[in-house]
Amino acid sequence: MTEDAQSRSDEDVIEQFRANGGRVGGALAGTPMVLLHSRGARTGAARVTPLACHPLGDDRVVVVASNGGSPRHPAWYHNLVADPRITVEYGAETFPAVAVELHGEDRAAIWADVVARYPHVGRFQTRTARVFPLFLLARRAG
Repeated sequence: MTEDAQSRSDEDVIEQFRANGGRVGGALAGTPMVLLHSRGARTGAARVTPLACHPLGDDRVVVVASNGGSPRHPAWYHNLVADPRITVEYGAETFPAVAVELHGEDRAAIWADVVARYPHVGRFQTRTARVFPLFLLARRAG
């Protein structure tokens, strides 16, 4: 998919998400979603990225930097590493959050849950030697 086509696709998902209280249709129907507001790691420009997520409760969700099994991390991964202070739209609510990359046992436990619920993510992982980063997005005060 070209960058322009991906941008249009993301815009359509964002529009559906906001019009339907956090739900979208099409291939993503029934998939829990967030809109991730971050700053470009190099440009500092505001970005909004629709992402499938794995809800944990208590305003905490996990997102997987799978990039569809690509050998490269998605752009939003680099944005979170550069500045983990983000804003999240989840359902009909918007709140400040922090993104924490999970490692070791914390990552392993969540990874098992993610792959059990979303087997396609496990299939994506088989396409690349890159280990998919997992980020916990948690509400923060302020």
